[in-house]
Amino acid sequence: MPVKPSEKEEEFFAREEFEQKKKEQEESLKRLEQEEKKRLKDLHYMRCPKCGMELIEINYKDIAVDKCSSCEGIWLDAGELEAISELEKRNLNKWFGVFKK
Repeated sequence: MPVKPSEKEEEFFAREEFEQKKKEQEESLKRLEQEEKKRLKDLHYMRCPKCGMELIEINYKDIAVDKCSSCEGIWLDAGELEAISELEKRNLNKWFGVFKK
């Protein structure tokens, strides 16, 4: 005589199956997001946000700044504006220091 699983056993296995499918779906979604992020990076890397043309990296006082080859816009990466403003602040202070008594 076959033993019928109890409702708790069925509930347990249904929950386990649900959790496994949920985990697989989350992993699949994560993988798709990573692939999409890589695709977008490959598509837009070193491209001007304004006109889409190629950006050329130029060196301004040992700071790499990106300049558009078409519209000649200047684009800064994270932290570069602060670094440039610090350099310019020091230069201005030196220059104004000449006029102090």
